[in-house]
Amino acid sequence: MEQRKTTIPIITLSILARNSTNDNKGSLIQKAYAGFGFLISKMKCTQLLNQIRHVSMKGLVASFFPYCALCPVACLSTSSRWSTRKKSSQYSSVDTEKYSSLVRSVLSRTSSQTPASLKEEDEHIFGPIIKSKPAFAQECKVPKSSHPLVYPDKTLDRPSEDEGNPPMRIAMQRGASKVTVPSVTKILQQTMPPEQAFYLERWKERMIAELGEEGFKEYTINIFRQGRRFHSALESILIPEEELSSDTGSSESVEGYIESVRHVLREIRGVRAIESVVQHQSLNYLGLVDCVAMYRGELCVIDWKTSEKPKPHLRNTYDNPLQIAAYMGAINDDGNYNYQVQNGLIVVAYKDGSPAHVHFMKHDVCLVYWNRWLIRLEEFKEKV
Repeated sequence: MEQRKTTIPIITLSILARNSTNDNKGSLIQKAYAGFGFLISKMKCTQLLNQIRHVSMKGLVASFFPYCALCPVACLSTSSRWSTRKKSSQYSSVDTEKYSSLVRSVLSRTSSQTPASLKEEDEHIFGPIIKSKPAFAQECKVPKSSHPLVYPDKTLDRPSEDEGNPPMRIAMQRGASKVTVPSVTKILQQTMPPEQAFYLERWKERMIAELGEEGFKEYTINIFRQGRRFHSALESILIPEEELSSDTGSSESVEGYIESVRHVLREIRGVRAIESVVQHQSLNYLGLVDCVAMYRGELCVIDWKTSEKPKPHLRNTYDNPLQIAAYMGAINDDGNYNYQVQNGLIVVAYKDGSPAHVHFMKHDVCLVYWNRWLIRLEEFKEKV
């Protein structure tokens, strides 16, 4: 019955539209729609207000739709900006099963993620983070007692007085008659950090598994012998008037190492000491320094190293910087040497002749490793 009543204005609208002229069609249509809207509102207002409390918006639109369907003019426009198709999300192509937790954390307004869970997700998606270690980490320990690396009352350099003089060469005194003084090498070996000791032991086990016990012993002997030949060949270059020792063997076996350091040798002048013992009297340790010479105008403690693997960074040389600092402190304290050294140089040579890696240690870097050396020295004394 209600549907029959609502069709009356529409029929009337059609009759008026056919019988009227073009000039007044617009006004008649407007009046008819106004009457139609008034009738609809009068008939359905009460019913809609009662329903709106109990039904959802979807149900309300569905209840009103039959009346809109009878209207010859569309009530809903498909061109309206409110009815445009929703744009697809940029995350629609993401594999939500694999990255479900990540997708939820991105799309949700508030995330329950913590730094630990985010790090775990990053490692799951991108793999573990590889962090490069700095040249030297922040010191967490300081030596109990401080000792100077350089003495202010001692001459730093005397190039004019030492020019033309043969380099210092103090031999190592061995035997029971000499008072036992720990060497730098022994102190570093017995205070080696656990991580470094672990890698060294693992390397040793691998070599033994590959070469056997006897083969590994022979390998270490050959490495030592090769190092001695390399140092002897360097001595013959730095001090040409000296002859090679008879037990050093042929220099042909170290030609690759010599070629590797040739670009470094061009920069070295004024050799002050070579294969010479240095001793720190107050701290009671000694060492055998490879070379003390001018490198690019700076007096340096020089340490020649051979390696089977490239060592492009100072941190790759492990305890060698501490060894340099220990030798430097001993030279500056030892009365046999009338000069002081503030810089260090580590040269890593390769058997295939590829250019050696050169690590120049400025004075501020040497101070850092000097403090580290003092800590290792204290640890050694506590053990003995």
